[in-house]
Amino acid sequence: MPKMKTKSAAKKRFKFTASGKIKVGHAGKRHGMIKRSTKFIRDTAGTMVLCEADTKIVKKYMPYNR
Repeated sequence: MPKMKTKSAAKKRFKFTASGKIKVGHAGKRHGMIKRSTKFIRDTAGTMVLCEADTKIVKKYMPYNR
């Protein structure tokens, strides 16, 4: 049997926690920080954990990281 392929875009964007949840960086921080509020910049620092619905989608893209 051939191996299943991992989506290259997914492996660059997502990391798995030890309990199986998925960490991802916040959106909207690549450019245009002047127009963003200070509160927005502060709140989007670091990473967040995806919700259950999105987690199911990402796990299909990364079959060997379960």
